Amino acid sequence: MKKVILLILLGLLTCNYCFAQENISFVYINGSNNNDEKMKTWFEKGVAKLHPVMKENFEKYTTETFLKNGEVLINENPVIFFWGDKSRTDLEFVEKQLDLSKALSPTIAYKVRSIIASFLHDAIWVQKQHHMLSVIEELNQQIKDEYAHGNQVVLFGYSAGSFITYEYMFNKLPYINFLEMSQASNAPEEIKDFIKANPMKNTCISALADAGIGVVSSAGKIVFDKNSFKEKYLNIDASTDKVCMPEGAVKGVVNFASPLVLFYSDLADPDYELTYYNRYMLKYILEKDLFMLTVNFKEDPMGYPTTRNLSAEEIGKLAHIDIKNPKGFVYDNSGVWSKRIFLLAHTSYWSARKTFAKAVAKSYVEGLKYFYNTENEDKEQSDI
Repeated sequence: MKKVILLILLGLLTCNYCFAQENISFVYINGSNNNDEKMKTWFEKGVAKLHPVMKENFEKYTTETFLKNGEVLINENPVIFFWGDKSRTDLEFVEKQLDLSKALSPTIAYKVRSIIASFLHDAIWVQKQHHMLSVIEELNQQIKDEYAHGNQVVLFGYSAGSFITYEYMFNKLPYINFLEMSQASNAPEEIKDFIKANPMKNTCISALADAGIGVVSSAGKIVFDKNSFKEKYLNIDASTDKVCMPEGAVKGVVNFASPLVLFYSDLADPDYELTYYNRYMLKYILEKDLFMLTVNFKEDPMGYPTTRNLSAEEIGKLAHIDIKNPKGFVYDNSGVWSKRIFLLAHTSYWSARKTFAKAVAKSYVEGLKYFYNTENEDKEQSDI
């Protein structure tokens, strides 16, 4: 009888361990110039070689941090989110126009145009709002599918894929608290009182459009429909469940070979209204224990640092946000030595995978320490 009781207790303990286990899928997002079958294969083969090394380095360096001493398990197989084929039709049109100029231009000029078109077309294509929204909707569905199967995700955005990770977070993270934002805005008192009397759960930018409450204009402003606000506001929870990221589905983001700053420099403009919402997105990332890493090879001509590394206290002061009990962090390590010439560095994250994977895992550990170490005001990040 004692043996039976012991077996039952052991079974219960095992089940509790199973319930506590967090499974993580690493989702790899392609970049620009990955729009045909050859480049799709190149990307998939690169991910297949990189992922085991990335997993190994996370298991080696983040045992006590990201892996939480065995509570977090990284899945064996990588997940690929590929969007490059969506731009193919548009690129074929550009290529036809280039062919028309071939007989009229010097050979060198023609070849330079072709190179620029092939490398930058996708990055420009995906920035257009109607294209981007379609891409992030598809990504959100893939993340929801992973989450439904018990997997949280870490998004790895390669090159222009970093645009997608940013837009996904901006549009899909449920960081909008209507009561908090209305109190900080110039909204009419009637609207503030209505929101206070009818509290709703946090929502996301995409849900505003889905519910018909408001849309993001080309000028970076969120425009609300004042005439029907009250009626549509009461249905916002349904839109939140439909189009926002499920709470806890994303654990973090790793952007690499990232030209994000070059293409999104307007976010530095204090008059650009979306900068205001980015503060709330950052607040959500920090309070919900997400992380955002940028890791670039220093030889990579398209790898731009995203930010000067700051502590949690410094970010709170500079962004003018009240961060409550922060657990997440943001960190940039754009000084990784790939030992590749600059012409090859942008596409060398797969061939130099040991160096890159080690840099990502150690950047997670260093970034976490850096972000919450307020003793040294003049901290310097180290080369890895």
